Amino acid sequence: MNNFINFHVLISHSPACLNRDDMNMQKDAVFGGKRRVRISSQSLKRAFRKSDYYAANIGDASIRTINLSALREQLQQALGNKYSVELMDRTLTLLTGKTLDSSEKTTGDAVTPWVVGEFDWFCDKVSKADAEGIDEKKLTKELKNDLAAMRESLQQGVDVALSGRMATSGMLSELGKVDGAMSIAHAITTHTVDSDIDWFTAVDDLQELGSAHLGTQEFSAGVFYRYASLNLAQLQENLGGVDRSKALEVAAHLAHLLATETPNAKQRTFAAFNPADLVMVNFSDVPVSLANAFEAPVKAKQEGYLKPSVEAFTAYWDRVAKGYGLSGAAAQFSLVDVSTPDEVKTKASLNELKSWIKNNGEG
Repeated sequence: MNNFINFHVLISHSPACLNRDDMNMQKDAVFGGKRRVRISSQSLKRAFRKSDYYAANIGDASIRTINLSALREQLQQALGNKYSVELMDRTLTLLTGKTLDSSEKTTGDAVTPWVVGEFDWFCDKVSKADAEGIDEKKLTKELKNDLAAMRESLQQGVDVALSGRMATSGMLSELGKVDGAMSIAHAITTHTVDSDIDWFTAVDDLQELGSAHLGTQEFSAGVFYRYASLNLAQLQENLGGVDRSKALEVAAHLAHLLATETPNAKQRTFAAFNPADLVMVNFSDVPVSLANAFEAPVKAKQEGYLKPSVEAFTAYWDRVAKGYGLSGAAAQFSLVDVSTPDEVKTKASLNELKSWIKNNGEG
């Protein structure tokens, strides 16, 4: 049974500046010797977990912070009716290796994702250990034998199970390390891009002449290839040993997020809320990116970049699938009127494709 699901998405964004660097310029990358506009995987993942769809269908996103003092307040609000402040402080100190001082800001070693349900689980274990007189060393040893139960609490923070977590100090460094089940690439344009510059002014309604502010902003349009792979067995383990059907449900939601969510940068002034034009999903024994379909930049035709991008993608998929014997189930939903790759099922809507994923690539 194939363990990996590969997601391939082509999405044409109208003029926008969805992801910027420290110089306020569009992020880019050189691929095939040519400049491409880029949207980082970090930006995409944040857009996913902060979306309304994620909240409605997957659950609350983790709290990602380096500020332990602010985290302490959040956890007290969420669990204050269940545990004492002293117990929660002790648990947080055990997990981070940091002593919290209420009179000043306490920070961790790095930005770390926290899940309220998981912290609840730890508080319960610390409370029972205190009642039984168990010290920290023995408690850590006992909890190592109960990792599956702890992972079940990550079902309230699926983004940690997807993206993983690393900790460098405290009990969390021994018990809280999670190998991410999802790998997601930086999205790049299928073609070269020459950016434009928007010269803009901010008009002051109470000033007769001139403007209150002048500025410039780089922007461009392009067809982006988004790729992600999902290790189903790793996801099942990260969620406490759930069955495959639960992992497939998460996979279907991931397909939706990849097809519909965009970063919010500059969206109030560009509104590039473009849904995907093609979503192809295939099951396989290994992760397989098809980015090399665009190593030679696509050339625009009379119909633009989208159709030739889909044609290049389809042709490359056929070569890779035949050359490497990719026999796992594959299906796609497309808004572009082009031929479907060999052995790939056609779905009339994104919802049909999601149902196909949930059904383990059958039907």
